Amino acid sequence: MDLVIVESPAKAKTINKYLGSNFKVLASYGHVRDLPAKDGSVLPDDDFSMSWEVAKLSQKRLSEIADAMKSADALVLATDPDREGEAISWHVLEVLRQKKAIGKKPVSRVVFNAITKSAVLDAMANPRQIDVPLVDAYLARRALDYLVGFTLSPVLWRKLPGARSAGRVQSVALRLVCERESEIERFKPQEYWNISARLATPRQEEFTARLTGFAGDKLQRLSVANGDRAGAIRTMLEDALYRVASVEAKPTKRNPGPPFTTSTLQQAASAKLGFSASRTMQVAQKLYEGMDLGGETVGLITYMRTDGVQIAPEAITDARTAIGDTFGPRYVPDKPRVYTSKAKNAQEAHEAIRPTSFARHPKDVEAYLDRDQARLYELIWKRTIASQMAAADIERTTVEIEAKNGSEVATLRATGQVVRFDGFLGAYVDHREEDVAPLADDEDDSARLPRIEQGETADKREVAATQHFTEPPPRYSEASLIKKMEELGIGRPSTYAATLQTLQDREYIVNDKRKLIPDSKGRLVTAFLHNFFEKYVEYDFTADLELKLDRISAGELAWKDVLREFWTDFSSHVDGTKELRVTDVLDALNEELAPLAFPPKEDGGDPRLCPRCNSGQLSLKLGKFGAFVGCSNYPECGFTRQLGSNLSAEAADGGSDEPKMLGVDPDTSEPVTLRSGRFGPYVQRGDGKEAKRSSLPKGWLVSEIDFEKAMQLLKLPREVGLHPETGKPILAGLGRYGPFLQHDGAYANLETIEDVFTVGLNRAVTVIAEKKEKGARRGTPEPIATLGEHPTIGGPITVREGRFGPYVNAGKINATLPKAKDPASVTLEEAIVLLNERAEKTGKTPKPAKAGAKKASKSEADGEDKPVKAASAAKSKTAAKPKAAAKPKAKPVEAAPPAPVRAPPQTTLIKAPKKVAKPAAE
Repeated sequence: MDLVIVESPAKAKTINKYLGSNFKVLASYGHVRDLPAKDGSVLPDDDFSMSWEVAKLSQKRLSEIADAMKSADALVLATDPDREGEAISWHVLEVLRQKKAIGKKPVSRVVFNAITKSAVLDAMANPRQIDVPLVDAYLARRALDYLVGFTLSPVLWRKLPGARSAGRVQSVALRLVCERESEIERFKPQEYWNISARLATPRQEEFTARLTGFAGDKLQRLSVANGDRAGAIRTMLEDALYRVASVEAKPTKRNPGPPFTTSTLQQAASAKLGFSASRTMQVAQKLYEGMDLGGETVGLITYMRTDGVQIAPEAITDARTAIGDTFGPRYVPDKPRVYTSKAKNAQEAHEAIRPTSFARHPKDVEAYLDRDQARLYELIWKRTIASQMAAADIERTTVEIEAKNGSEVATLRATGQVVRFDGFLGAYVDHREEDVAPLADDEDDSARLPRIEQGETADKREVAATQHFTEPPPRYSEASLIKKMEELGIGRPSTYAATLQTLQDREYIVNDKRKLIPDSKGRLVTAFLHNFFEKYVEYDFTADLELKLDRISAGELAWKDVLREFWTDFSSHVDGTKELRVTDVLDALNEELAPLAFPPKEDGGDPRLCPRCNSGQLSLKLGKFGAFVGCSNYPECGFTRQLGSNLSAEAADGGSDEPKMLGVDPDTSEPVTLRSGRFGPYVQRGDGKEAKRSSLPKGWLVSEIDFEKAMQLLKLPREVGLHPETGKPILAGLGRYGPFLQHDGAYANLETIEDVFTVGLNRAVTVIAEKKEKGARRGTPEPIATLGEHPTIGGPITVREGRFGPYVNAGKINATLPKAKDPASVTLEEAIVLLNERAEKTGKTPKPAKAGAKKASKSEADGEDKPVKAASAAKSKTAAKPKAAAKPKAKPVEAAPPAPVRAPPQTTLIKAPKKVAKPAAE
């Protein structure tokens, strides 16, 4: 019997069926070893020796593998066909050798690009040895990420409180997002006018032509820059005579694009399906590992981490047959299409992502898949089929029209196209841009023109002049950022999703309606690195390092030589920042972040003049929890403002940071004002320490706050009425965790902010009763899904919906899912990691090693920019030597600076109910 090692139990189960009783297939559950999250795991002074640590969870699995090896005749390492898969095989082999479990038994390495019976059996028939250069490239990448994270992050913690971590690729990706935001802030719109005429042929068929020339001048987009000139041209065209000067119909062919790579799949899934990069990879992982199709488990797509665009010859033959059967012989081109891989390293240029069998039409497998799986499979099937289909025949028509009005002459142009043969467009129409809605299958790129003859006249129906303004460059979406990173050579296919997720987890960027917006913390970190570590966040430097890693995997460079070259410069640069003073940091940040920290005033005044004392200068200040804007005359002047909060830009009067007068309370005769503090905008009644204040609820815009809304907030808590049974009052208010009802010491949540102001007595009594009944009979919620058995805690792992959001459960251990995690996408490996971290924190089971837990799932990316958590370093006596990473106990507090002398409190007119608070786990 041969022992076969794969990553996931799903793969193990499928592959065991293919291989039969002469093989035993076990799963490693991803990585079994990792660098401990502590100082000294990589020692540059000891020739970059690396200390690996086996996770407690992995120890049990490795013991099972070692025990199975005793009765096995040979070891077959069958992990994924990429650098990370090669590394997992190497780790497993190293541990087994340390346990002396191998002996003289043969060891081989096999790879398969698809989990199908033929692919697996073919791989088993063609074994090889572990690819040492590929492992070296993994070691170099892992060491680089560790050295950057554990060297640079402590510098951030010392010099820039509130910053969480820095990473080799993470910080460069963040720089892209921040620089785009700076472009948007600097952008000055330009006015321009478009002029068009709606014309009709002698056959009364209408079409539209746009102005392209006037008075002998060729007009560009911004040529007509004001309404006066637009009006003059429009007047001329109103009375002009129109003649068709030329008609040119030009046939052209449009060829299909190549099949998907990792990045293009993520981009298309974002544009067409609305998937995030991480969601795309989660669903693709399931399709790759295998789905149960009526009793038969089979992988539906090939390996989904690839930068290759070529597909196997037998797959091309399969695709051509499917094209003929599905679309007809005309759609099959004379010769198969061959695409050239853009991969910089041939060893990692696997096949493109494609269906394992084109005979499995999306409609045939739809019943066995969930909605997301079916949609992604259909996308991959159509794109791959289209890549081997005939070109589309398109006729593009350009009509030049001359308009004369006396001696004045203008030229107009009408364009359109007709699809004579749809070809590959019958299967797949590509998205135009990353986040633009895709075209419908029957939609042309531009308007269709009627029959127009050269020399004939055209009747004017209408002349339109429309005003426009140039727009700033759009913010990045996940898809467009991935595309940009790929163009620059930053990161690799398996790292994109994890890098973006890390930036969001660190709260450096916010994903708002699929647009990536840098948080003020992200802007601070980027500005700091750009000023004091510029070389290491340069695009070319990062891309060049990626090329060196590729050359290592190709056997062209020694991995330790690359590390030595990097570390010599990097360590000396870090040493040079030890004498860096906080004032130096603030001076640099004040200059670079001026548009964010000190936005220009509409009256042209000094944006850095303190609006309260009118003598001090505003400057960035660094507090325990981050940066904020404060006055130089502190403590005499206690003016503070949250970084990135610009009351004057949003306030209706466009005034300064002075309090905005909203009205006077008729009961107290005190002024009601709108203000901006370090924690954001708030309303206040009266002055002094006893003044009543209320922060604006989430979702309320400063520009929409008027006297009525301010008084609504300041009058909270609102008495809804007396409870008919107890006779005690029911109050509605806003607390730390949102809107709630209070009665007799108990609390019940309300759904919306508006409910606080509108809920009536009957509804309030019902809500309180429902909450009381729910609390009395509250038990364990029904599971949403069952993922499998937990290897150490025991019992099934289930996904459930709790009071405070979805969570995973095993035995008596509950672990809340991350905020952005879709409960339907949780994998067994991810659930195990979350449960182990929770068990360690509560002490309910033996503590698993954190380092291994972080990378237990192969569905995660290949370890790029492993998170380095700041909380542990904040507790460390020496920031230069951070202790093992630990999760912060109060995450929301970390985002806020310390309370200023005169800062407004959060609206908490009733003591925030503890029972409503979100715990660490359900």
